[in-house]
Amino acid sequence: MSELVPEPRPKPAVPMKPVSINSNLLGYIGIDTIIEQMRKKTMKTGFDFNIMVVGQSGLGKSTLVNTLFKSQVSRKASSWNREEKIPKTVEIKAIGHVIEEGGVKMKLTVIDTPGFGDQINNENCWEPIEKYINEQYEKFLKEEVNIARKKRIPDTRVHCCLYFISPTGHSLRPLDLEFMKHLSKVVNIIPVIAKADTMTLEEKSEFKQRQESMPFAVVGSDKEYQVNGKRVLGRKTPWGIIEVENLNHCEFALLRDFVIRTHLQDLKEVTHNIHYETYRAKRLNDNGGLPPGEGLLGTVLPPVPATPCPTAE
Repeated sequence: MSELVPEPRPKPAVPMKPVSINSNLLGYIGIDTIIEQMRKKTMKTGFDFNIMVVGQSGLGKSTLVNTLFKSQVSRKASSWNREEKIPKTVEIKAIGHVIEEGGVKMKLTVIDTPGFGDQINNENCWEPIEKYINEQYEKFLKEEVNIARKKRIPDTRVHCCLYFISPTGHSLRPLDLEFMKHLSKVVNIIPVIAKADTMTLEEKSEFKQRQESMPFAVVGSDKEYQVNGKRVLGRKTPWGIIEVENLNHCEFALLRDFVIRTHLQDLKEVTHNIHYETYRAKRLNDNGGLPPGEGLLGTVLPPVPATPCPTAE
């Protein structure tokens, strides 16, 4: 009996290395027009950007956001009067605007959080904020898994959170540490020292040495003054005018460049690719891989709850 000879196994296919093509093409193709095509499409659809402001009352949150976007996009702090009661719990208020510059439209949503840090007992006052952020992820996820989903899903996810630190000249409070440690897991946080003109240069230097390059020491103002023949945004003090966009006076220009001119798209991508994907993976995993609202036995599952965090010492 002849021995059976095993058939030779075919070698696995080895992917071919890309062949480099001489950049000296024989003629014009038009590849360079792709950027212009993308630009036109983006100009037509516009941008969404959702920014949240968190901090105690009286730190100039509304003024700073208005200064960032050079328009009245946030409620004025002066609209508050002493007859109004401080909210007993953190409230979430979102105000939408469409601003346009150079033919580029941006749908800007400013999410305010009045009541944060204003109570005698501020334990767990960050929970309503985390709940709101997760609810926006849940809305996006439900739209995303729909069979007949919208061509462009409305994006209410928080892309950036400006966290305002009191200009005390001392270290961060336990509440500051607790908020940033916990919320940094679900949203991009940019800490800023509000009303930095109330601090001495030594206090600002010492504070920033403890916190490295952040937080940004900023001053916000929507009032203009005449300085050396130029109209500038600034705050008038007994010893002179503090120019908002002068780096020798404060770091507002650095904050503006970071949030708008250099990292706006990065903030949106990190929100989608990291924070939202983390929420999405956990949500679907907890739901057995089914879309939200469809449990394994037909039960409706609740959104991911806020994870408790130990109280800072």
